[in-house]
Amino acid sequence: MKLPRGLINSSEVTKKEKWFGYLLGPAGALLLNAVLATYLNVYYTDVLNLTPLWGGLFLTVFPIVSKIIDAITNVIMGQIIDRTKHKEGKARPWLFLSAFLVPITGILLFTVPEGSDLVKAIWVMISYNLFYSFAYTIFNMSHNLMVPLSTRDGKARGGLSVFNQITTIMMSGILVALVFPMVIMPMIGADKSSWITLMCILSILALPLTLLEYFFTKERVTEEASAAGEETKLSFGKQLKMLFTDKYMILMYVYFFIYTVGMTMKNLGLVYYCNYVLGTYNDGITQMLVSVIGGIPMGIGIFAVWPLAKKFGKRNVTMWGFVLYAIGSLICWIFPTNLVVVLIGQFIKNIGGLPCAYVFMALFADCLDHLEWKTDKRIDGTAMSIYNIIAVAMVGIMTGVFNWLLSKAGYLAPITAGSTAEAASKLAENGWVSQVALENLKPSADGVLTVGLQQPDSVNWVISFAFVGLEVFTGIALVAILLFLRVEKNLPKEQAEIKARHEKNDMEDVE
Repeated sequence: MKLPRGLINSSEVTKKEKWFGYLLGPAGALLLNAVLATYLNVYYTDVLNLTPLWGGLFLTVFPIVSKIIDAITNVIMGQIIDRTKHKEGKARPWLFLSAFLVPITGILLFTVPEGSDLVKAIWVMISYNLFYSFAYTIFNMSHNLMVPLSTRDGKARGGLSVFNQITTIMMSGILVALVFPMVIMPMIGADKSSWITLMCILSILALPLTLLEYFFTKERVTEEASAAGEETKLSFGKQLKMLFTDKYMILMYVYFFIYTVGMTMKNLGLVYYCNYVLGTYNDGITQMLVSVIGGIPMGIGIFAVWPLAKKFGKRNVTMWGFVLYAIGSLICWIFPTNLVVVLIGQFIKNIGGLPCAYVFMALFADCLDHLEWKTDKRIDGTAMSIYNIIAVAMVGIMTGVFNWLLSKAGYLAPITAGSTAEAASKLAENGWVSQVALENLKPSADGVLTVGLQQPDSVNWVISFAFVGLEVFTGIALVAILLFLRVEKNLPKEQAEIKARHEKNDMEDVE
């Protein structure tokens, strides 16, 4: 396959590489994914009104099945990348391909044709899997490998990782968490044509930016490995056996599984909670306040977590953090409709979640070092594949569970109308009640009114449990798991032994 040559030829990381390849380049696809993670399910329930489809089974089953497929394709894509040999690297060629696939499939997600329920269901299933199980999997796997394949210089690699993290925070923490609920969502409401226009713009934006990432990155580590003729000597099955016979790796996977369950349900419930339990539909303020309270601790944590972790240990700081996490969630759950109390509880919870956000990967790396000491093998790639499978599969499973609970509780999707009189007629005809007085509603740009409906108590309970209740229990469970994660206790000794082995092997190779 003939590809255009990259624009980075230096043996060392350059400023252009940092700014264009790692900060600006990934922004388009990451922004699209961040918007989809928060709002795609809202599009399905509120715009397409798919909640009651097939008795609620459709939005329950299809995300679960799709994410199982996604998990499988992640593993397959990882194997394909490892076997790719190209002068531009083993991951970058796929990054180039994804630049075109992500925009096309992103547009298909929202251009669901009008027709029967069967037509809509088929389009949603196919477009969803074309995006997540195919196009975004190709982008995500190749993009995530850019930092580790960029250089062996630890300082330079750390700088690239920081640039990548800044991009992620900017996309999800600023644009999606603040701009969307305050400005964009009140403008588009539940109008399908407005959603399609918006998502087409975001999808197309990903094309030039992802190409920028391709042209301004370089796989120096791949070039070194290719020159040395390195090959993987352990089969995938043997690597799995090594992972799942080590107690610390098992604990880390159980830890991440439980954390992901709670976090995914919280993310799914955010928009619904702010719209129906706390605020008024798309008021542009409530979600912004909740998101800001969540974002402030993330900034504080950069300066506070690592000094505490060095002094008291990563496991201990994370464990006590989850105590606060559970307490903050409990405060919110006890007073779910009181915005001031919820904001206080969210602040406490997010302070408690800081160690996990900043320390998890360090703990994971400690477990990999322990595994290397135990087996004399490094299997980071396979270990991360299992991590990714958990992350991907749980999103689908919990989305299905959340949608099933909404359906069974009697969720009422918003309605659209061309005028206040038409909206009043629809409400009266069905016995519904608008959350906002009709005369106070503001139409979208094309004059369409979106009317959020008051939900039954059963629906509000489901939403509250998803957003604040479940993490009371996951927080307690994580504290219990961390009690047994004592990998740091003997780690300095184990790392010294690993270093001694490497030095011995190097001396033998010289002889």
